Amino acid sequence: MKKLALTPERRQSLVDELRRMSARDFDMPLSEFQAGEVVDRMTALIGPAIYNEAVQDVRLHLQRRLDDLDGEVFIDET
Repeated sequence: MKKLALTPERRQSLVDELRRMSARDFDMPLSEFQAGEVVDRMTALIGPAIYNEAVQDVRLHLQRRLDDLDGEVFIDET
């Protein structure tokens, strides 16, 4: 299975948001390193489940579109 990875920009954005949230909501400032570790561990822990859920959502959407294909492109032969 392909390992999930964040772009450096997305990872940094999450680190920054986690640091703000932790300081604001929990009065617990995190260092850049600490927040990065949390982001990396959460990505490894819950990333695959979220990815798989997204794949299932896309599969359902595409299946609905395929089920409606006859209604969209069917040409009456008579």
